[in-house]
Amino acid sequence: MNKEFYKKKLGNGLTVLFEKRKLPVVAVSASVKFGSAFESEKNKGISHFVEHLMFKGTKTREQQEISREIEKKGGILNAYTSEEVTCYWNKLPSKHIESGIDIASDLILNPKFDAVEFEREKGVIIEEIKMYHDTPRFYVPEKIKELLYKKPFGLGIAGKAETIKNMKRQEVVDLHDNNYTTDSMVLGVAGDADFDFICEKAEKIFPTTKRKIQALVPLKINKEEVEKRKGIDQAHLAFGFHSPSIQDVKRYDYEVMGGYLFDGMSSVLFQEIREKRGLAYAVKGSFEQGDNFGYCLIYVGTMKEKIKEIKEIILKEIRNLSKIEKKDLDEVKEQLIGMRKVESEDSFEAMNNLVQEEISGNAEEYYQYGERISNVKLEDVRAISKLKNFSSFSLIPG
Repeated sequence: MNKEFYKKKLGNGLTVLFEKRKLPVVAVSASVKFGSAFESEKNKGISHFVEHLMFKGTKTREQQEISREIEKKGGILNAYTSEEVTCYWNKLPSKHIESGIDIASDLILNPKFDAVEFEREKGVIIEEIKMYHDTPRFYVPEKIKELLYKKPFGLGIAGKAETIKNMKRQEVVDLHDNNYTTDSMVLGVAGDADFDFICEKAEKIFPTTKRKIQALVPLKINKEEVEKRKGIDQAHLAFGFHSPSIQDVKRYDYEVMGGYLFDGMSSVLFQEIREKRGLAYAVKGSFEQGDNFGYCLIYVGTMKEKIKEIKEIILKEIRNLSKIEKKDLDEVKEQLIGMRKVESEDSFEAMNNLVQEEISGNAEEYYQYGERISNVKLEDVRAISKLKNFSSFSLIPG
């Protein structure tokens, strides 16, 4: 356990997480356990829409005041929507922490949902959806999720243009009122600040509200698809398969597998696909995880006539996990533990990881990472070589 970590459940139901740091910078976020995984096909994209609208003005601040109060103090602010979390965050000099908490809490609690801004923002989001479609590095990961899960979970977080176009303001207001409740919220802070001050302020700002809604259970599938598109010169391959959820300790077996297969230039797939054969420029992988889902994505940008060969290489190297040696395992463990230390140097990354772990289980799990990775056994990584089901998506010039 990190001795400089503090956690408290306040009387109003809010959970406060704090990691003490000496550098005079503080990262602040107000997050709610609500996102795309809670949506039906009919309202897919509404969580993301709500996130956009929060920055259009609150009951106490006009749109420009929100960004001005953070940026003119030397800070930055943003937000994101994932499957199970919507997060409003900022990062600024620690002497301005009060402003950081005020803005994050104001966004999550007091949106105005102005009718004019509501209609105007529809156009912005529809343009964003078009951008995702037109940009392969965004489009391909969305498609692989669609081939790993049935609707509505398999649909993209931003939703469909037609859904956004037909959305009513009252739907958004009701969604916020019913789901943005304090017992589902986490206030995360990492930086040079005082925990008692944070808790006292949060106790005053956040009301006591509760909800009962649960996320939908994702239904797994495995499909393969090829799509031709004019106007592109490169082929894009996404190879995906289901993996353990964030609550499953087996997730660390897969993280070690990922470190070995696709993390960095020294990884097996980077060496086999790019360095030895010159088949691609980009070779990388990632994991997406939540309460009751998890999947691995391997991405390669290549020539369309090499798609089949690259898929065979990926499958071959997955099968070759049965032969992974202890020295390889030890190297990957050290790599992953070291990468986590480097990543955690950023106060935002540390704060965000703590929030993600808390919303899906327990924030203290963040500090167990080194121990969890160290405890992964050789036979557990070798067992992944028996992978039977996978999905693939190829976007090729045509």
